[in-house]
Amino acid sequence: MSDPSTARTDRARSGPDAHRRRLPLRPRRWAAVVAVARAVLIAVGLVTAYYLLPLDERGTAGASVLLVCGLVAVLLVFGWEVRAIARSSHPRLKAVEALAATLVLFLVLFAGAYYLLDRSAPGSFSEPMTRTDALYFTLTTFSTVGYGDITARSQTGRVVTMLQMVGGLLLVGVAARVLASAVQAGLRRQRQGPSAEPRSGTDAGAPDREAGP
Repeated sequence: MSDPSTARTDRARSGPDAHRRRLPLRPRRWAAVVAVARAVLIAVGLVTAYYLLPLDERGTAGASVLLVCGLVAVLLVFGWEVRAIARSSHPRLKAVEALAATLVLFLVLFAGAYYLLDRSAPGSFSEPMTRTDALYFTLTTFSTVGYGDITARSQTGRVVTMLQMVGGLLLVGVAARVLASAVQAGLRRQRQGPSAEPRSGTDAGAPDREAGP
């Protein structure tokens, strides 16, 4: 003979409430697919732009301007992404997009600077570099692998390489912590719900008329 309390518990677990608890799984999975797709598209778009932009016609001044403007763009994109993560309904997934955009933009920026420097000042590196060589040198420097087949010989090349090393350390250390803090802020905002939002208009400061005598 079955226990009535056990039967009620089983019905509660298999009832409409349990179905509603399972429903959000599909939107979350779809949001994860969209986030990964966006991250891949961002990476592919930036690398494609790196290969298609007319960088051959610029000199040393162009390389300096590209590097400075690119670093400013990296900071602006990163700051905008941090705000977007804190306000997003899926902060963890938004952080993946932010990391993809910031990291790929950072790598492509220095690859373009190396390529322009080699074109404007031949001999800056141990061998002439194509765009693929410049991107390869950027990745080996960022990952601290340092195969040694391509090295910076000129003072300018070594300064730019050191800037990338410092920027890479900041990106891995400081930026990762900032993104993690933004994710936590977004999660706290979700837990608090709309009740934590301040009321707008005159209702925020108006007394409750129904609470009177």
